[in-house]
Amino acid sequence: MQRTAHLSTLSKTRRTSPGLSSPTGRLAGSSLAVGALSRAGLALALVLGGASAQAQGLLELYEAAKNYDAAVLSARALARSAEFKAAQSDALMRPSATATGRGDMTNRERVLGIDGTDNNVNARVDARYPLFNRGNLATVEQARKTLESAQADLSAAEQDLMVRLSQAYFDVLASMDALGTTRASKVAITEQLASARRNFEVGTATITDAREAQARFDLVTAQEIAAENDLRTKSIALDQLVGRSGVAPRPLPPAAALLATEPADPEAWVGLALGAHPSVRKATLGFDIARLESAKASAAALPTVDATGAYSVNKAYGSRPITAGQVSTGTLGVQLNWTLYNGGLTQNRVRETAELEIKSRNDLDAARRTVSQSTRQAYFAVQSGSAQVKALEAAEASSRLALEATQVGYRVGVRVNLDVLNAQTQLFQTRRDLAKARYDVLMGGLRLRLASGQLKVEDLQQVNSLLER
Repeated sequence: MQRTAHLSTLSKTRRTSPGLSSPTGRLAGSSLAVGALSRAGLALALVLGGASAQAQGLLELYEAAKNYDAAVLSARALARSAEFKAAQSDALMRPSATATGRGDMTNRERVLGIDGTDNNVNARVDARYPLFNRGNLATVEQARKTLESAQADLSAAEQDLMVRLSQAYFDVLASMDALGTTRASKVAITEQLASARRNFEVGTATITDAREAQARFDLVTAQEIAAENDLRTKSIALDQLVGRSGVAPRPLPPAAALLATEPADPEAWVGLALGAHPSVRKATLGFDIARLESAKASAAALPTVDATGAYSVNKAYGSRPITAGQVSTGTLGVQLNWTLYNGGLTQNRVRETAELEIKSRNDLDAARRTVSQSTRQAYFAVQSGSAQVKALEAAEASSRLALEATQVGYRVGVRVNLDVLNAQTQLFQTRRDLAKARYDVLMGGLRLRLASGQLKVEDLQQVNSLLER
């Protein structure tokens, strides 16, 4: 609430004191505003985000988000539960023992001259150790595959969080740039409006110049309001993602060199994706689990063999000495269980799992095709974005020179006020588009690694190293 109020106050101050009739306004002020755009716009936006907030990098925010994001926490809990599930299945191949106890008391009334009380206490321990059970072996292996699948889900959730956080981070920076660009444009248009009004007053210009400048000023004021709201919205989204308030991201310097895409071959990236992408790994594990399910269904027709042992103690005592005494019994043996007929249950279960195995194999093929396509698209998006950055850098230089030439032409009378306004607008828009294109290239690199399953914290570290300290 404090940051919002601060933002609204500053915005109101700027709108109500544009200096339209200031006698000190000059065309040279436009050049100064253009030259100071990159730093002043970002610094102003950071101030609007909270003067006391310390700028934070991607790694710091990722560590915070990793312990706050519900999707990651859910996947982490599932992976941990799968560990205990696998441990449960291991018990199928280990010895087991059970203990039972029983006590009886018999009270006899006089019958044929015999009466009294007899007591009987029995304790028994049974043990079993599986010697041959193909179904249990398949179940144990399935549990291990399920654990690996849950770990693949956790890896996918963490990689997805890296991309979501980075996108929210650069969205805020892009909104800062847009707001800074809009305000720098507003300063230049304000000075141009003041100049047009002075020239009209002394009779060297028509009222058209002043009205054109006034229209541009009104338009950029509306754009400023929209840019402020967009920055506020993007900041709230970033705060929500990391579970903090007043997050202030560190800006990307205009001269920062973008990261190169290595290897520079889309098929090499596809090869990496097919071997490491979490969705391909999970589909492969799903196919393995389906094959194990088929093996388990077939194993139902096989016998199982267990080593068994038992030890029991029976103690009796009562009113008749003849019934009193203790008996201990120990047994060792091998037990064979073999289902001879169960109404066709086993045969139909085998057919069912065979069809499910076919489904899992097709799911694996679909996952590989999807990952291959998305990886190629991500690679070419990075290449296109890098080319766009170079083109916008050239366009920025050309637009700056064009503005300077237009300003000179306006001074000597061969250009009109509208030409200057158009040249200013073009330069500011180009700089805004260039900043966003640079963010898009960085995001494209992260998305390429996400698409290929190669995204790691080290990749986030490389991007973080480009940000201002």
